[in-house]
This record gives sequence, C-alpha cells and structure tokens, in this order.
Amino acid sequence: MNREPSTQPQPIPSTRLTPRMKRWLAFWTFVCLVLFAAGGAGGLLLYAARALQPTEPGEPVRFSIPQGVSSTRIANILERNGLIRDATVFAYYLKWKDIGRGFQAGEYEIAPGTDISRIIDMLNNGETVPPEMIRFTIPEGWTVEQIAGHLAAVSGLDREAFLELARHPDKLKATEGKAMPAFVGALADREGLVYKLEGYLFPETYELPADSTANDIMFRLVRELGDKLARLPEGWETRLQETGLSFHELLTVASLIEREVVLDEERPIVASVIYNRLAKKMNLEIDATVQYALGEHKERLLHEDLKVDSPYNTYLHAGLPPGPIASPGLKSIEAALYPAETKYLFYVTKKDGSGGHLFAETYNGHLRNIERSNETARQAGGS
Repeated sequence: MNREPSTQPQPIPSTRLTPRMKRWLAFWTFVCLVLFAAGGAGGLLLYAARALQPTEPGEPVRFSIPQGVSSTRIANILERNGLIRDATVFAYYLKWKDIGRGFQAGEYEIAPGTDISRIIDMLNNGETVPPEMIRFTIPEGWTVEQIAGHLAAVSGLDREAFLELARHPDKLKATEGKAMPAFVGALADREGLVYKLEGYLFPETYELPADSTANDIMFRLVRELGDKLARLPEGWETRLQETGLSFHELLTVASLIEREVVLDEERPIVASVIYNRLAKKMNLEIDATVQYALGEHKERLLHEDLKVDSPYNTYLHAGLPPGPIASPGLKSIEAALYPAETKYLFYVTKKDGSGGHLFAETYNGHLRNIERSNETARQAGGS
C-alpha cells in the first residue's frame, strides 16, 4: 500500500560541541598560535642575527663620537658610516648585554666588515685615531730666534707669536693641566733682556700634535727644562745657593759654556775660567756674547765687532750679560753648577779640528797658546 511522504520537518543534527571536541579545538588552536609565534620569533631572531653580522668589507672610514652621547646615538653613527647593518638591533643588543655605557668619545677609524665585537672593544678601549703629530729637534746652543725660525719651517708655526711670548712670558698660559714652572714667573720684572725666555727653552727632540699653537709649543719647551732639572745631581739647589748665583744667572753661565765648548770634558774647565774671571773683576771677553749682540753668527769677529754697543757685549761690560744667550743642555748646566777647580783665566781654540781649547793662567801663557794655535792652523793650511 502506497503512502504519501510525511510533510513533517526532519530533525537537524546538533552542532553543539561536546566537551571532547572543545578540548581538541582548544589544543589545536594553542598549537597553531605557538607555531605562529615560534615562526615570528624565529624570523626576528634570524633578522637580528643577520643584523649583527659584519657589513661588507670596505675602506676604513673616519668618524667622531661626541662627548656624552647615548649608545643609541652611537649606533646611528655606526650605521651611517656602514659599520653595522641596523642601528636599532645594535642598540638593543648593547642593552641586552649591558654594555655601551663605557664607550669613549673621540675620533675613530674603522673599516666596514669589522666584527661587531671588535667594534665594541675599540669603542670601550678608546682606540681613537692618534692625532697628527709634528716632530722636531732643538739642538743645544740655539737661540730663541733660531728655534722660532726652525719651527716656522717644519710646522707652520706663527713665528712672531712665538717670539712675542719669548719677550713677554707673562702672556704664556699653562696647558695640559700642568703647572707653570716657578722660574717663568720670576722673569716678569727682568729688564734689559732681548728675549726673557732666552735660555729657558730646553734643547731636546719633541713630538707634539700638528695643531699645536705657539703657546702650546712654548709651554712644552719651558716645561721640559723644569722636568730635566730633576736629572741634576741630588742637592743641586743647595749647591746653587752656595754659588751665590740666581737660577737666571746659572742659566746665563751655562749658555756661555754651551756656545763656547764642543767637548764635554772641557765644560767644567771653561766654567772655571768664567768664575775665575768674575772673581777677579775681569771682563769675560767671550766671543759668543758679541755674536749674540750682533744678532748673527760670524766665524771670525772683527775688531769693530767687539765694539758693538750692547749690554751683552762682555768685551765692553764687566760681569755676566743680562741673561742667557742660547739654550744650554743639561751638561752645560751641570758644569755651571760644578766647575773644575783651576786657576785658568784664558783659553783659545786649538784649531786642529778637535774642537778643543788651550788653557792658560796668565796672559803671557795665553799669548803663547795663541801662537801655538795659529801655527797649527798654518800647518793644516800648508798640508
């Protein structure tokens, strides 16, 4: 028997999640989130790792780290110069490692391609670019004007500014946190000096930054004298007091010795001649003082030269000249402090090429030495 289909609605299957299904859904949702996060974190880690790799090698670049800037600013400077790949990553890396606060200011030169750890070490250690330097030598016996001319030639020094400081040491300023030697201040009131700092610029080989000013160089030369005095025999200050000389007078005697003597062993002997003549109120009659008064070095002085009107001319004026006539070395200063014990009053060059002298106690003995010296010169010329 045929029946017509029922017109009543069929029941819809239930979509309600069972507790078991909920647990599985939660589990797979969590797995997906973990995988997504892991993928993102992995990507970030890979990016960070790559960002901390050295950049492409290249020629060294020079850059400056200003004083007091943050590590973030430093990171930007490094990225701008092609030394790191990502300033942000580098800055976070520094914070993560708790480093970067000790980076030192200055001018650096680093090549792209340098390892990050090496860059950090350089900044921490302050491995800055050494400043461009000038190297020069001041020989014993040079005058202030010779020193100024040499420095102008080798460094572009302002010669006139240098000479102005030599005339007016009160204008000289201490640098590098060093104190001004006391003897500089004692020169302020001295009169009659061509250059008040004549004799106070110690002869030595120096190396200073190329951008040094006339003041920088002058102060360095003066300070060197103060430093070198520490090399004199112990108790030299007491010895100076015993001589009755001021420090200025000591340098003056030392400068005379420096200009007159070539052989070290003769320095104390010539010192004794100077002191012996001073004790007898005799004019020193030292040729080097006349050359200083003339303002030029002459191999042979004429009688007219000996008449030059200058307080430095020891042929005309008794006693010591107003001040040093050149920069004495330490051996000449020591000879001035510790002269030989002699009765010599005269000396003349041997003219045998040795640079030595013949010494005499009397004027007649001096005349004989002059003849011997001239005969040696004639024989050398005849040969």
